[in-house]
Amino acid sequence: MDSQLFDLAVRAGQCLKARGWMLITAESCTGGWVAEAVTMVAGSSAWFERGFVTYTDLAKQEMLGVQPATLKQHGAVSEPTVREMVAGALAHSPGDVAVSVSGVAGPTGGTHAKPVGMVCLGWGVRGHESLSVTRHFPGDREAVRRSAVIEALEGLIRLTCAGSENGT
Repeated sequence: MDSQLFDLAVRAGQCLKARGWMLITAESCTGGWVAEAVTMVAGSSAWFERGFVTYTDLAKQEMLGVQPATLKQHGAVSEPTVREMVAGALAHSPGDVAVSVSGVAGPTGGTHAKPVGMVCLGWGVRGHESLSVTRHFPGDREAVRRSAVIEALEGLIRLTCAGSENGT
């Protein structure tokens, strides 16, 4: 068990449970690792509703309603796409808060504009505008993916534990 991921998942779960919120994940490059991390926590069914693993563009469109025009104009690894993934996760579930991840984990697939290690993440609470960031993580495929999971959980903690300063 990865103790850092477990500790972050516990903290996220405490914040979600305190608000009575259910989490949805929408993942691409992490392949469900965020959902796996939160379900390591006993009792997570009290605050984890479901996860979407949408590795391909088609899956993002079919399962989350990501617009083909968004994918064509910005690509799968982009902040507009992860924001649409958040919106789709919330629209296709009864959950309250969503996190999304899409990136280039490597070792291949990178370009000058979108190098290996580039990951876009999104977070959103039902009824509020979503947030997104782009990060560049060093290391091999596993290191990039693990860093993305950490960033996803840390962002979730900031969003759910911060209170009214986020407008929630």
